[in-house]
Amino acid sequence: MNKLIEIGGMSAGYGGKTVLRDVTVNVYTNDFLGIIGPNGGGKTTLLKAILGLLTPFSGSIRFYQEGKAVPSLKMGYLPQMNQIDKKFPVSVREVIASGLASEKPLFRSFRAEQNRRIDEVAGQMGLEELVARPVGELSGGQLQRVLLGRSIVSRPQVLILDEPNAFVDKRFESRFYQLLEEVNRSCAIILVSHDIGTVLSMVKNIACVNETVHYHPGIEVSEEWLNEKYACPIELIGHGHLPHRVLKTHPDEGTGRKGGKG
Repeated sequence: MNKLIEIGGMSAGYGGKTVLRDVTVNVYTNDFLGIIGPNGGGKTTLLKAILGLLTPFSGSIRFYQEGKAVPSLKMGYLPQMNQIDKKFPVSVREVIASGLASEKPLFRSFRAEQNRRIDEVAGQMGLEELVARPVGELSGGQLQRVLLGRSIVSRPQVLILDEPNAFVDKRFESRFYQLLEEVNRSCAIILVSHDIGTVLSMVKNIACVNETVHYHPGIEVSEEWLNEKYACPIELIGHGHLPHRVLKTHPDEGTGRKGGKG
């Protein structure tokens, strides 16, 4: 299996404060890497370093294509919080099309093939009837679908998703996970989520980020491994296509209620 991204001994953070320390992990062609970990453990910091939005303090991030080192990869990114100004007069189709901006010469129209791709993605997202609608009129779930469409329309080699189901409406949720499986046939996916049960039901490999990275190939993750890497006792319950999780009490919380389903 060919490597796409190789991170070696990387440390990173903000303003001199180290958030990630001595991180070593690889992402492979058609990988589906689930990134889990406690809040503040460094998940988003890792994504920013991969995307080139944050310069590491030390270590390296290298990219490969067909076994050869390259300066960069084509990446699609769906951030945790959208940055769309809903007052800006832009349509659903225009937002999806903006994912192809780097492929379009300045002051030129999109080619016929690019327009077909935009229409296909709008259909995948279930937005065919909304393409002319201003994004300011959309629900949070609809807007998240638009932004996901923007992130895949360029056919990236790596798709990076930071808590992607945070705003997905329930009617689209099952389709959303099916769509990620389809996308994964043509590109690698890095998915950050706090929902451990859902991650384990979808991904091929797991990385727990808690200041450093603990990599677990495959999805047969034991309760003991999770408890150790999270420094917090966790129990998983999975059922159907949308598993749920149960968080157990911390050791110092006595014999009270054991947690809640999420």
